Amino acid sequence: MTIRTKPLPRRVPVNLFGMPFGLAGLGEVWTTLARYGSAPALVGEALLLLSAAVWLVLVLGYLRHLLARPRTVGADLRDPVAAPFASLVVITPMVLAGQGLYPHAALAGQVVTDTFLTLTVLLGGWFTGQWIYRPLDIDRFHPGYFLPTVAGGLIAAAAAGAVGQPRLAEVLFGLGGLCWILLGSVILGRLLLGPVLPPPLQPTLAIEVAPPAVASLAWFALRGDRIDVVAAVLAGYGLLMVLAQMRLLPVYLRLPFMPSTWSFTFSWAAVVTVALIWLQDGQPAGYRAWQFLLAAAISLLVAGIALRTAVALVRRQLLPPPPSSNAPAGQAAVLSGAGAPES
Repeated sequence: MTIRTKPLPRRVPVNLFGMPFGLAGLGEVWTTLARYGSAPALVGEALLLLSAAVWLVLVLGYLRHLLARPRTVGADLRDPVAAPFASLVVITPMVLAGQGLYPHAALAGQVVTDTFLTLTVLLGGWFTGQWIYRPLDIDRFHPGYFLPTVAGGLIAAAAAGAVGQPRLAEVLFGLGGLCWILLGSVILGRLLLGPVLPPPLQPTLAIEVAPPAVASLAWFALRGDRIDVVAAVLAGYGLLMVLAQMRLLPVYLRLPFMPSTWSFTFSWAAVVTVALIWLQDGQPAGYRAWQFLLAAAISLLVAGIALRTAVALVRRQLLPPPPSSNAPAGQAAVLSGAGAPES
C-alpha cells in the first residue's frame, strides 16, 4: 500500500521581502511629492497600502511554510548569504506606519512604529552578536549586510522623527550611522579586493547607494527638509555612489530577472526622495518638472520589476519548489534566499 504524504508548501525566501520594501520606498517618493503639492496624496497612500498587502501575503506564506518546517526561521537567520534580508520583515512596517498610518491615526501609527522599531533594534543586535560569535567568510559578504543595522537604524531614526520622537530618532541615527561607517568599510573592502559577487547577488550592489540616501532622509526627519552642512556632506558621498553605479550598468543589463532584482527598488527610491527634497529646497528653474520626471522614472523602474515578478509568479518560477522531507532545513535558504535565477 502506498502512503501519500501531504506535499510541503512552497517556501517564501526572505529576500522576497524586498518587494514590499521597494513598494514602500516608492510610496514615500509620492507622499513627498504630495507634501509639496505636486501630486495627489492618494497615489502615495495607495502605494503604501499595496506594500502593506504584499507584506502581509508574504508573512502569511512564510508562516504557512514555518508550520510544516519549524526550523526554517533558525536556518534563515543563520544563513551567511540570505540572513540579512530577514530584517526587511520588521523594517518595512516602520516605513508604512510612519508614512501611511501616523498621518491618519497618530496613536496607532506611533504604537506600530515603536513596536517594529523595537523589533528592528533587537534583530540588529542579534545579527551583530551572531556575526561576532561565528566567523564569517569575507567572500560571502555583500551589500545586503547593510540591511539589519545600517538601514534598520537609519530608517528607524526617520520613523521615530516622523512620529514625534526626536531624541529617540537621534539615538537611532547614531546606531545606523556608526554601523554604516564600520560595516561600509568592510563591505567596500570586500568588493574592491575580493572576488566578483556571483550573479544572484550582483543586484545587491545597488544597495551601495542606499546608506547616504537613507541617512539623508533620517537627517531631514530630525531637522526638517532643508539643506545644511550635514545634508551636503551626505549628498557628496551619495553622488559618488550614484556615479559608481553608472559603471555597473553593463553588469546589470546582462542579468536575468531574479528576486534579488528588487534590491534596485528601495535603494533608488530613497535616492529619488532625497533629490526631490534638494530640488524643493533650491527651487532651480523647472524644479517641479524635474521632480515629476524623477518620480516617473523610479515608478517605471518599480513597475517593470513588479510586472516581471508577476510573470514569474504566473509561471510558478518565483518561489522555489518544496524541499524533500529529508533535505536540510537551511538548504533552500542558501539557494533561493540569495535570489537564485529562476529556471
